[in-house]
Amino acid sequence: MPNSSISTAGTVVYVPLAALHPQGHERATLAHIGRRVAGLLGLEYGGPYDPGCRYEGACYSIPSDTLSTGKAAELCIRTPRDFLGGVVPHPFVATKTITHPLVDRTAAGPRGWSPCFADEVREIVLPGFSAFDASDARRAGLALLAAGPVRVKRARGIGGKGQIVAAAPDELEAAVRSLDAAELARDGVVIERNLRDVTTYGVGRVEIGGMIATYAGTQRLTTNGRGGKAYGGSDLQVVRGEFDALLDLDLPAEARLAVVQAWQYDAAALRQFPGLMASRRNYDVAVGYDGDKRCSGVLEQSWRIGGATPAEIAAFEAFAADASLHFVRASSVEAYGPCDPPPDAVVYFHGEDPTVGLLTKYTVVNGFVVH
Repeated sequence: MPNSSISTAGTVVYVPLAALHPQGHERATLAHIGRRVAGLLGLEYGGPYDPGCRYEGACYSIPSDTLSTGKAAELCIRTPRDFLGGVVPHPFVATKTITHPLVDRTAAGPRGWSPCFADEVREIVLPGFSAFDASDARRAGLALLAAGPVRVKRARGIGGKGQIVAAAPDELEAAVRSLDAAELARDGVVIERNLRDVTTYGVGRVEIGGMIATYAGTQRLTTNGRGGKAYGGSDLQVVRGEFDALLDLDLPAEARLAVVQAWQYDAAALRQFPGLMASRRNYDVAVGYDGDKRCSGVLEQSWRIGGATPAEIAAFEAFAADASLHFVRASSVEAYGPCDPPPDAVVYFHGEDPTVGLLTKYTVVNGFVVH
């Protein structure tokens, strides 16, 4: 029998799909997003999802990761208005591996794999391959190494983690040997051309309560508590409406190309993956040098909440507060070590995270422009 009941017009809950430390920044971020979305929708905030609780009325879910169709059904998610995130028909569809083809027709692939998507986006991504066993990964890497260094990327790596650059066959071999065999068979690995002097653009579309906004922005890297590189936040230009509304902005040429490429990738995914459903769709687009050539390509998709989500929510709050507002700049910041946020910042984590150490996470909204 259910151990409790929430009887309201509706409830917003977050759904941690992995164990999260009670005092950690990830749980605090989920809770922050949940509270702000509840405010936008005019619903009660219910904290973490409780399978034993009987939620009456609408239940809006914020999962920590992309959902399977089975988990979505368990959460009563039927349309993009029921949740913030994405649902995929096969687990690999949520990973980086969909961006590239297999090395050839003899290569191993997961159940449900189709070459159609990779074929459709070939011109808007970097040269590369996906592989699901070590032998195929070696063949793919050696084929690409003939033209220069390659980047070996774990399929579910986040924020640049789980990536190795290889410039020679022995370095490629070491990178392949470092991969976990079970993870490789389940999720795959990406091997693609390595760019220098990279700027990473984030382009996305978010739908909450019938309101749609799209954005283009850049990511910042920072130094974490261990001295390594880590995601430091995103600076977004957000507009009401679909991707075409972004192109009405006076964007630099590289940013405009990133929007076009992300839009094409998004449309191809919706065509090629029946069952894909996402209210939050984000695409990382890299612009950098491959040898002497400047190039641009979509790296990966994110059909779940991410580092930029608090900034996206802040932009939605600005739009909800002023019906005449069409455009807003919003930033998310993740700062390691001592930090003094600006007075107008909304801080959603400030303290000692058990895993990463002293960390401050906040959002800032500024530069309102009415069109």
